[in-house]
Amino acid sequence: MIKPAFVCSSLVFLLLGIMAISCQEGGKSEGPYFGNGFHNGNADQTSIVIWTRLTRFPEANFSGEKFMVPSADEHRQLDREGDPEKIWKAQLPDGSSLEEMEGACPGAPGQVNLNYYPLSRQEKKKSTGWVAVDPEKNFTHQWHLENLIPGTKYVVEIEARQNEKSGVSDQIRGGFRTPPAPESAEEISFCIVTCHDYWRRDTADGHKIYQVMQNLFPDFYVHTGDIEYYDKQEPYALTEELMRFKWDRLFALPLQRKFWGQVTGYFMRDDHDVLTDDAFPGMTYGTVSWERGLQIFDEQNPVGEMPYKTIRWGQDLQIWLTEGRIFRSKNTDPDGPDKTIFGKEQKAWLYKTVAESDATFKLIINANPILGPDRASKSDNYSNSNFRYEGDELRNFFNQFDNVYLCNGDRHWQYVSHFEGTNLWEFSCGAGADIHAGGWKQEDLRPEHRFLRVKGGFLYGKVSREEGNANLTFSHYDVDGNIVHQEVFARKQIQE
Repeated sequence: MIKPAFVCSSLVFLLLGIMAISCQEGGKSEGPYFGNGFHNGNADQTSIVIWTRLTRFPEANFSGEKFMVPSADEHRQLDREGDPEKIWKAQLPDGSSLEEMEGACPGAPGQVNLNYYPLSRQEKKKSTGWVAVDPEKNFTHQWHLENLIPGTKYVVEIEARQNEKSGVSDQIRGGFRTPPAPESAEEISFCIVTCHDYWRRDTADGHKIYQVMQNLFPDFYVHTGDIEYYDKQEPYALTEELMRFKWDRLFALPLQRKFWGQVTGYFMRDDHDVLTDDAFPGMTYGTVSWERGLQIFDEQNPVGEMPYKTIRWGQDLQIWLTEGRIFRSKNTDPDGPDKTIFGKEQKAWLYKTVAESDATFKLIINANPILGPDRASKSDNYSNSNFRYEGDELRNFFNQFDNVYLCNGDRHWQYVSHFEGTNLWEFSCGAGADIHAGGWKQEDLRPEHRFLRVKGGFLYGKVSREEGNANLTFSHYDVDGNIVHQEVFARKQIQE
């Protein structure tokens, strides 16, 4: 059985200089709780989305039972047949419920209220009012906050209760920062990550890169997708219920939960957290359709109206977050002018906004690589031969600019690629843990590789000014917080 620990825990909210708290008053509360904390997404100068979920217990059941693991052949058969009863029996021990399994964090009905205000301006506090979480969306709720102040640190306080007749059962506190105005010349730093998985974390409390990143005090953070892996064992998430189980378990990890409650974030989708490896429209995974996979991702992550977006972070930095799943053709379609990953409308938007931007540095952040290199056996991204037509079109477009840089996730190794005689640079952040790294041989160093490391970690970037020049620094970090490679780009004669 899951035994709730009725305790009041607090942590220093380092990035904002306040306390981030989760507290059950006097140990007497019967819930609901914020076992998944909260995180934000889609931030720009004046708006942001806040996501949270109510849970039955304060923490996940990390000491629960282990899932059974079907063989590879059994997994394929379960996928083909899509029989929920067989999927269940193949993975849960006889007589066990999902709530008894390791990492279970079951949801709970209830109401939530969000208060927010600029740091040190508590008199400006605004409240959204109490609203019920949605049991049809895994007991989650998302707020779309508007009319925010650019370049401002905000405090977030969220309360939970059972209903209008009950008292507050739990509360959490954290914050975010809005991007500064386009004319603001200030130092900005950020982290980019990819490829997480509950079973491939490197500490019991989560991925240790989150403590390393928190110590760097980034202004924002981008997860490029593969946030969780439906198609990896314990369990294979071949039903909607198992997909949600995996989100609940990952979001309950203390290191992730602490970081996400303090840092402005952007969450992108990729194949493993929509359905399965190299997924495209028309596919299913077990009982789950492509359309439902997209919907569940949007339910479990703070998202905006559009799945792609560009955000200005002051005078010297603009980022583009592209969408690489929704609009794509089938990987198996013949290559040519009609085959696409980004889709016609997104591509037109990308070309227009990049060309119009006067930002000193422009970062195109993609779930998948555009330059690579990638394995010849792969067929899912622009660096693969079966998407070469549109890939060449994009590479030719980006090569017009000497201040555009590509950043990507998806690949389980870190690299910097640059083709001599071009303006093309690509930075792959690498998987979130060493145990998750692989897919490339360290000795396979290609001419375009400026850096290659088949290990885990993350990418850290910073824009700064010095003696009238603007600098963009990319640093690859290992999981322990050591810089393993660095590239610096400078722009001359910047006007203050």
